[in-house]
Amino acid sequence: MTFSEQYIQVRKHSEQICEPLQTEDYVVQPIVDVSPPKWHLGHTTWFFETFILIPFHKEYRVYNAEYNYVFNSYYETIGNRVIRTDRGNLSRPSVSDIYAYRSYVDIAMRNFLKNELTAEVKALFFLGLNHEQQHQELLLTDIKYILGNNPLFPAYRADETIDTELESTLLEMISIKEGIYEIGYAGEGFCFDNELGRHKVYLQDFSISSTLVSNAAYLEFIEDGGYTNFVHWHADGWDWVNNNKIIAPMYWHLIDGDWFTYTFEGLKPVNLKAAVTHISYYEAYAFASWCKMRLPTEFEWEIAARKFKWGYRWEWTESAYLPYPGFSKAPGAIGEYNGKFMVNQKVLRGASEATPPGHGRITYRNFFQPYLRWQFTGIRLAQ
Repeated sequence: MTFSEQYIQVRKHSEQICEPLQTEDYVVQPIVDVSPPKWHLGHTTWFFETFILIPFHKEYRVYNAEYNYVFNSYYETIGNRVIRTDRGNLSRPSVSDIYAYRSYVDIAMRNFLKNELTAEVKALFFLGLNHEQQHQELLLTDIKYILGNNPLFPAYRADETIDTELESTLLEMISIKEGIYEIGYAGEGFCFDNELGRHKVYLQDFSISSTLVSNAAYLEFIEDGGYTNFVHWHADGWDWVNNNKIIAPMYWHLIDGDWFTYTFEGLKPVNLKAAVTHISYYEAYAFASWCKMRLPTEFEWEIAARKFKWGYRWEWTESAYLPYPGFSKAPGAIGEYNGKFMVNQKVLRGASEATPPGHGRITYRNFFQPYLRWQFTGIRLAQ
């Protein structure tokens, strides 16, 4: 596949995700962690314009100089920006304006990609594609939050389900022998900088579950008073539960004694055979404690992942998000991509059913603060 074909494929997928939306859906920002869908479409376009077209395409003319302020996310090197909490206040540019912006940049990119690309530009190009794929997953999770917090619980797509049943809900453990193992990305393809610094780690004997925790198993935790017994929780987690009155995973609703959950198809009874999702690290830790087990470290997960099926949920690990040995940030704005977030976050491994095809890999390191749960997060147990 040519560079141009790869570019078109990724860009079209973002717009396909938004096809079921009404115009009003594009603008909503219910909480700070959720960005309006139209902002995602504009930001991913700004990325290609800012990091490829402006510095490397001599004939390119900026579409709208004010868009740098609107669509810059967190790049201090690039300049001032609309603060994250105010993205939902942007009634302008309109949705049609943003699609026009995408079209303008896409035409320029397709023309630019006809040229011979330097190694530097190729690296930025593939970073841009993977960056947009990350936002495609964020688009789905943000759309679910927007619609799932609408009191009408509107369906995203009547035929869209991200609730695949687990092949087995039996808790079977896979044993891994102690030893010295290599961790981190190795290969010629794309990876993010936080996967680099391949290095050795020593792991003791451990075992890890062959399957994710199901809704049925998590419901047992709820019914056994899991959310009302402090003994299972970190102090921060216990404060979070009580301050926010948490009684179940995000999107779960107890209606006339039965549990329902918001899905892309609307409000449905909780599927007991599906993997539990939309839980925080705090909840994952508490559930593991209740089971008299624990969460795996990211290193244990990476070594064991070839022995089980992964990709249904982003899986919380017990590892803090820290740099690998020898990690160094790239110069300029690109160096702000991952490195500056390596504090107060937990690593998640795997992928989810919202992850674009081909975007996941065993060495991928996702990361979030421990209280967040709007992503498709789940639990795999270890001991």
